[in-house]
Amino acid sequence: MADPSSYRPKPGQIPDSPGVYKFRDEHRRVIYVGKAKSLRQRLANYFQPLTSLHPRTATMVTTAAAVEWTVVATEVEALQLEYSWIKEFDPRFNVKYRDDKSYPYLAVTMNEEFPRVQVMRGAKKKGVRYFGPYGHAWAIRETVDLMLRVFPVRTCSAGVFKRSAQIGRPCLLGYIGKCAAPCVARVTPEEHRELAEDFCDFMAGRTGAYLRRVEQQMMDAAEDMEYERAARLRDDLGALKKALEKNAIVFNDATDADLIAVAEDELEAAVQIFHVRGGRVRGQRGWVTDKVEAVDTAGLVEHALQQLYGEETGDSVPKEVLVPALPEDADAVSGWLASRRGSNVSLRIPQRGDKKALMVTVARNAQQALTLHKTKRASDLTTRSRALEEIAAALELDSAPLRIECFDISHLQGDDVVASMVVFEDGLARKSEYRRFQIKGFEGQDDVRSMHEVISRRFKRYLAEQARTGEWGEEEGQEPGEAPGPEPTGPSEPGLVPGRGSDGSSGPVSGEVSAFQEEDGRPKRFAYPPQLLVVDGGQPQVAAAKRALDELGIDDIAVCGLAKRLEEVWVPDEDDPVVLPRSSEGLYLLQRVRDEAHRFAITYQRAKRTKRFKAGPLDAVPGLGDTRKQALIKHFGSVKKLRSATIDEICEVPGIGRKTAETVAAALAEAVPAAPAVNTATGEIMEEDDGGSTT
Repeated sequence: MADPSSYRPKPGQIPDSPGVYKFRDEHRRVIYVGKAKSLRQRLANYFQPLTSLHPRTATMVTTAAAVEWTVVATEVEALQLEYSWIKEFDPRFNVKYRDDKSYPYLAVTMNEEFPRVQVMRGAKKKGVRYFGPYGHAWAIRETVDLMLRVFPVRTCSAGVFKRSAQIGRPCLLGYIGKCAAPCVARVTPEEHRELAEDFCDFMAGRTGAYLRRVEQQMMDAAEDMEYERAARLRDDLGALKKALEKNAIVFNDATDADLIAVAEDELEAAVQIFHVRGGRVRGQRGWVTDKVEAVDTAGLVEHALQQLYGEETGDSVPKEVLVPALPEDADAVSGWLASRRGSNVSLRIPQRGDKKALMVTVARNAQQALTLHKTKRASDLTTRSRALEEIAAALELDSAPLRIECFDISHLQGDDVVASMVVFEDGLARKSEYRRFQIKGFEGQDDVRSMHEVISRRFKRYLAEQARTGEWGEEEGQEPGEAPGPEPTGPSEPGLVPGRGSDGSSGPVSGEVSAFQEEDGRPKRFAYPPQLLVVDGGQPQVAAAKRALDELGIDDIAVCGLAKRLEEVWVPDEDDPVVLPRSSEGLYLLQRVRDEAHRFAITYQRAKRTKRFKAGPLDAVPGLGDTRKQALIKHFGSVKKLRSATIDEICEVPGIGRKTAETVAAALAEAVPAAPAVNTATGEIMEEDDGGSTT
């Protein structure tokens, strides 16, 4: 626990201007990000006597070991930079809303030649129109089924569309009139796009004019005695009205607005959002968060606005946002929302009428969501806490291991030897910290030696990061910045390293590079140590891991191994394993960690094996990419024919120059063709196919 006075800046050092500040812990990890109109006044509040601080604030300032700040020109810039840093550093003491599920959207892919209507989840894509979110995917499918009668837009996948075009017959929806069948040219691309645009207009709330138009067409058809057409239009009108009934009218003035309500207690808060478009509720979503910082309702609303609109632009930000409490810097937040939308946005508290009544409904939903979440999570928190306590007691640790790293080795009979590292924090998987390795130190199968290599490489990098941040003190005879122990080496393959790109905002005024960022802006790897290191294996693997740590001079990380056969927990320098009861929550957690490491390792190993099996003679040609390889195979038909071609013939392929043709010819001449395959039943020799293998 640090004393805040030990890192408190001098009053004259802090500027009296808008800015964003970061608190870092002893490992240089960002633990809190905040913004202020006046950095001097705001930061002074954190360095009061601990007894006068909120307990959560006191915990944060005693966990921190340093504070940094960045000066910006306006409060709107501070708001944007705060959002960017929270997204980049994921600070543990900042409020972060988490969805309990991935909400589905109704999407229309207007970026395709023939737009498609479908259910989509995840990140939004450019050129796609989104409507929602919806609570359930089946609600989207019911709506689309009704709408396709009037707007027969394509809903099939690219594969089905291509297949129907090849055989000249549409799918079932084309036969029953729920698809215009652009795959067989029943409509032109322009006509189909017009259908998709009408579909989008109707879903966006412009319904009245369209309903009146269909009704008038029905009446005209009846007057002209086109009774079949009139009956069809009557049914279309009924389908549209039924689709509209699923979204009740809440505002008679066709308002576009988002309503945000908050329900909270001392520990957690739930946020509910209703998306109203054209006066109708078009979508609903909710978030839940732990109140890890001292924040009131206004602060929770501000965080919700940042997360809700931080990646949105244009019409995705409505003209009106209704909230239960205005943020502290309401004008700055309104300006930021207006910059995201491109026009003015009204941010206010509803006082009376329909909007006030709907806000009560949204608040009721938020309270129910918080109650349901607490009911679900109570057992989860208790279980995870008990599991960590049981592991600490069984391994005789000083405290519960809040960060656990597990390593596993995977190979196929000694080939493609790889390793995985998975991370669990507070008993939950932290996939952004997962890493994977190729074994480079030797050839063949040796799990113990592989484990020693991986552990050494992982913690050499850790020591190197400590040296770079200056955390290691300079010892006698040691160069400044040099890490103790063996010479650090870089990691092999980092694996699933998350991309945390900058939003283009300026960095610290001093130009300092973050202790958790490389100079090119990428996040550092292996910069944070675990309290417990788990290996998949028994006594030999545990001994190898402990030896690797000892060689590096690391003695503050506990090591254990979990053997698959009897699920025994092995610890270093002990002849007998630690046996946890089969019903132990601690054993269940170790099993989950071990199984996740095994899954991650075998997935990587299979991917490498598949890539190696698919490799052909053209893969060995330097400078020859996939596009030109495909052009060569398409031109000649097979590798066998390409091998017999002359250099001049190879030069005839578009994009292939003479130098490349000579390189290709030389590489194929050196490559020994595989022996032809023989059909054992008939004795027939089977020819080489287009990819160079036998069929």
